[in-house]
Amino acid sequence: MRAVIVDCAIYRDGRRTDGPADFSDALAQARAAGDAFLWIGLHEPTEKEFDQVNKEFGLHPLAVEDALSAHQRPKLEVYDDSLFAVIKPVLYDHDDDTVTTHELMVFIGDSFVVTVRHGEGAPLAAVRRRLEAEPEVLKHGPTAVLYAVSDAIVDHYIDVAGELQVDLEELETQVFAPSGTDDSKNTAARIYTFKRQVLEFRRATVPLVAPMARLASAGVPFVQEHARPFFRDVQDHLTRANEQVEGLDRLLSDILSAHLAQMGVRQNDDMRKISAWAAMAAVPTMVAGIYGMNFDHMPELRWVGSYPAVLLLMAGAVIGLYRQFKRRGWL
Repeated sequence: MRAVIVDCAIYRDGRRTDGPADFSDALAQARAAGDAFLWIGLHEPTEKEFDQVNKEFGLHPLAVEDALSAHQRPKLEVYDDSLFAVIKPVLYDHDDDTVTTHELMVFIGDSFVVTVRHGEGAPLAAVRRRLEAEPEVLKHGPTAVLYAVSDAIVDHYIDVAGELQVDLEELETQVFAPSGTDDSKNTAARIYTFKRQVLEFRRATVPLVAPMARLASAGVPFVQEHARPFFRDVQDHLTRANEQVEGLDRLLSDILSAHLAQMGVRQNDDMRKISAWAAMAAVPTMVAGIYGMNFDHMPELRWVGSYPAVLLLMAGAVIGLYRQFKRRGWL
């Protein structure tokens, strides 16, 4: 169980205090103090391990099921004894150009916060340290933890969107590079792959809009009234992130359309070149075919200069066609 518990601490008046090693005793102490709360962080607990936590905190069965199974959409659920939030942190791998989403569940109740993390994204150690350095914020209780966690994750959305924008500009440069310098086979695959990464990103950011709007409004249990402006700030940052993601998606669609149009133009150019060369090859083939039919009565058959004359005729016809196609831009 200790391997699952990343950190467990009692906070009183915004400051971390020493408490019992057992989290059940720590919860009882926090509730007895009245102005304290317990924050316990878990990483990928099993059903058996989470049962031990659930026995002490009395979490709702549906929320427990979601916390264990993961693969949830961002959401906010209000139960009788707790508030349950699901947020999806996002990581961007520069080497593989891939977006990976993980999951973070936050339970808020009477004098406690339980965070359950699935995957390696959004470690909360930095958030906990930041809050411990700001006791004026932390003294507001579990609401401050939910705000700090959501604020850190949403701010990272903006960072990831900026990194995707840089990579998209590189892809755009590649697509609109001069003809001959673009690897068309790989470019289309990169565009589709990039679009899938943006879609994965949107699955994390877009569904979170409704929960943040709800937290910024009045009447949400376990969320203090004075916290509403802070959640509105998170909502504004989330809106900015969503606008960036939507802009990336639209630009990707435009780039893909432009790439397909370029491919069509290049194929037309190739077909014109092939047609031009085929026409130039058809003229001497036709003349040679006529003179190769072995008839007895043919013009200039007995003329000594007929052979070089026919060769000159074919060469002249080919040169004339070449100049004509060159003038029209087919070659």
